[in-house]
Amino acid sequence: MVALDVLRSLCKRRGFVFQASEIYGGFESTWDFGPLGVELKRRIADAWWRDMVVSREDIVGIDSAILQSPKVWDTSGHVSGFNDPLVDCKTCQGRFRADQLQESACPRKPSKHPGEHGDCDLTEPRQFNMMFKTRVGPVEDSAAIAYLRPETAQGIFTNFLNVQQSMRLKLPFGIAQIGKSFRNEIVTGNFFFRTREFEQMEMEYFCRPEQAADLYGYWIKERLNWYHSIGISPDNLRAEEHAEKDLAHYAAACTDIEYRYPWGWGELEGIANRTDFDLNAHAQATGKKLQWMDPQTNEWITPHVVEPAAGLTRTVLVALMDAYDDETLEDGSERNVLRFHPRIAPVTLAVFPLVKKEGMPEKAREILKRYLDRFPCLYDAGGAIGRRYRRQDEIGTPFCATVDGQTLEDGTVTLRDRDTMKQDRVKIEALGDHIDEASRR
Repeated sequence: MVALDVLRSLCKRRGFVFQASEIYGGFESTWDFGPLGVELKRRIADAWWRDMVVSREDIVGIDSAILQSPKVWDTSGHVSGFNDPLVDCKTCQGRFRADQLQESACPRKPSKHPGEHGDCDLTEPRQFNMMFKTRVGPVEDSAAIAYLRPETAQGIFTNFLNVQQSMRLKLPFGIAQIGKSFRNEIVTGNFFFRTREFEQMEMEYFCRPEQAADLYGYWIKERLNWYHSIGISPDNLRAEEHAEKDLAHYAAACTDIEYRYPWGWGELEGIANRTDFDLNAHAQATGKKLQWMDPQTNEWITPHVVEPAAGLTRTVLVALMDAYDDETLEDGSERNVLRFHPRIAPVTLAVFPLVKKEGMPEKAREILKRYLDRFPCLYDAGGAIGRRYRRQDEIGTPFCATVDGQTLEDGTVTLRDRDTMKQDRVKIEALGDHIDEASRR
């Protein structure tokens, strides 16, 4: 498993992730995605959207506002109950989540956890609300208080009737969205594993109450398989069900899909059976009838909900960690490789002219233009061909096509596979199909 400092160095050097406000000394727990990072994030989001929405008839999408009525968060229980237990160390002035001391390091003795040595003097735990409070409008009074959303789910619940009626949906059906959320976390760190600003990919699947248990199991399997489909190793994934005492206030059951991070197993996605908690709560608060009527029986049903809630930002981190490889070649040399699945690689095809003459650059750019609308492509003519291959290996490009003298004669290029380093002659017009076939594996 790659060390975090090694991954962080690669991410900065190759344009995946930068420290936010770096020229001002940085700002705690904020990160900017560079040209390759934003493309990796976009492609992961696109893969999720295609598999969860585009390819299914029973799920539609929305994009709800980040700022909602404060009453939404009162009703959902976030204002009163969205808390983590906080402890302070009177000795080092460190601040920690009481339920995650084993994941934290003492600032004075990093080899120890807080409370593990005699110098520590921890306070009793107290509850800390993680909602980000802000103000709306020009007047700073209590009526102007609003919140940055801590999850995207509530925008789905408040739009349940709008979406169901406008799209004429019948149970079971899902509503999905991708968007930013904000949590005033006590402890952040491990690169961008835990941050206060992040993106989520959430879907609420509405069903009859008697279907919820079976659908809960169905979505656990579906979501595990999805991570496999974008290239995450099954050996680094597991499903861990929450104990009853650890369930959120809205959940009858919850299972985390966990990843084996360098510091141990941790959450990547949660699949929860939220019952009818949210729809009932918003119905009671607003007087609206948030139900679905069975057209055959004329029965009004308050749907139960199964929610797969994935972290997009965290999936980017997992994709980087899982893809990283230091490989020793047969000649004893080494190369750094990001083995991204072609579905999510920020660059799918790099096109090289072997030399900068004899019409090769022009032919290479012609190929680039031909395939730019099909998948992400990059042109590189700088340095020796071997060095160009290494650059593409390090950013995870699955395929490199080299234009040489033979290309100008017979319309073929040398196509090099990142993982095997095998090189084949391929017709220019067949490149797209060849790459598409590899992306489906």
